[in-house]
Amino acid sequence: MSPRGSKGRRNRQGHDADSTSGNPTPPPTADNAAAPSAREEHSAGGVVVRIGHGTAPLFLLIRDSYENWGFPKGHVESGENADRAALREVTEETGLTHLALRGRIDSIDWWFRFRGRLVHKICDFFLMTLDPGAPAETRPQRTEGITACEWVSYEEAHQRISYANARGVLVRAHAMMSNAAAMPRTPHPDGGCPR
Repeated sequence: MSPRGSKGRRNRQGHDADSTSGNPTPPPTADNAAAPSAREEHSAGGVVVRIGHGTAPLFLLIRDSYENWGFPKGHVESGENADRAALREVTEETGLTHLALRGRIDSIDWWFRFRGRLVHKICDFFLMTLDPGAPAETRPQRTEGITACEWVSYEEAHQRISYANARGVLVRAHAMMSNAAAMPRTPHPDGGCPR
């Protein structure tokens, strides 16, 4: 996550750190029209897949300080493209380099309150693969509340992921991997992921 971010104060779904319900703030409706106008935030993240010779693909999950499992993601900086932001965030939160961007998976959104203000978060997810032969060791970005990074099977990822909308991203990424041979490989212009 970039230095401007504030993920250390919120869980991965975007709930306030002091929220006790664990449920996201519902979007504004006619019934709660008195709610203040929502601030929109844009994030980007990656579903990283490691493909081994003769083995099933492994998916990278991260765990936050609230014990929620999901994918690395963070704010898109001013003037930054979402795909490049996703590569940057994955590198910052996991320590992985040598990633290839394979394509856009989907966007998800949710609502939450931060310091009393309604926020609508939209996150674009991209499929990435770890280059064959590249180091797969991770370094969780503890300063941003990332407590673990683990490579797991699709089935294990589906069980562990804490939020339904992120599980949907996993399902779509898995379907994209079945067509991986036809997908273009778009490495970062520097030959790896931005540092």
